[in-house]
Amino acid sequence: MSDFGRTGIAVRNIQRADAGAVERLRRYGVATVHEAQGRTGLLRSCMRPVYPGAAACGTALTVLAQPGDNWMLHVAAELIQPGDVVVVAVTTDNDDGMFGDLLATSFRAHGALGLVIDAGIRDAATLTEMRFPVWSRAICARGTVKATLGSVNVPIVCAGMLVEPGDAVIADTDGVVVVPRDRVAAVADAAEAREKKEEATRKRLAAGELGLDIYGMRDALAKAGLKYVD
Repeated sequence: MSDFGRTGIAVRNIQRADAGAVERLRRYGVATVHEAQGRTGLLRSCMRPVYPGAAACGTALTVLAQPGDNWMLHVAAELIQPGDVVVVAVTTDNDDGMFGDLLATSFRAHGALGLVIDAGIRDAATLTEMRFPVWSRAICARGTVKATLGSVNVPIVCAGMLVEPGDAVIADTDGVVVVPRDRVAAVADAAEAREKKEEATRKRLAAGELGLDIYGMRDALAKAGLKYVD
């Protein structure tokens, strides 16, 4: 039976993406990784970092929580392994502040590199001072309860994207992207090739060449009917 959508379970042992391949992905930004894997894996644009310049790259420890209830985030703290990024989905839309500086302190003590949560967080100023990277859909002072079970380390849909336990998660100022754990090495290869190509293009643009010529756009623009008028 699939664990998708189940509640009341906490899976202790999951298969995580290869650590070396995840480390290679760490060199690249969200935009590059998103493009390198065929423009897939991007979470909705409402997921924003709590402070400018926040960045994280690690393996997904997934949480399915109930609205206004952060009980399962405390369960997740026990299961974190160094290098994890905790990714939280909620069973229905909710903006309540489900995570703050105390949970961040606990998560960091167990090796978490950050949090992605499709709900609200609070203590934003303290999280910024701590430099604990968080991406959320809202900042909200409203607190939560601890009353209803969810699950930990099951497949979830976070901000419109399927996330499996152990997938790679890359997050920065541009957003959050997920790479399936069995594709991490291939996507890292593709990201490296893309970065080299972009660096060559950047040098040509800096030298004054136009994207119109580098990308061969002129014929297509003419066929589309573009006319230059003096």
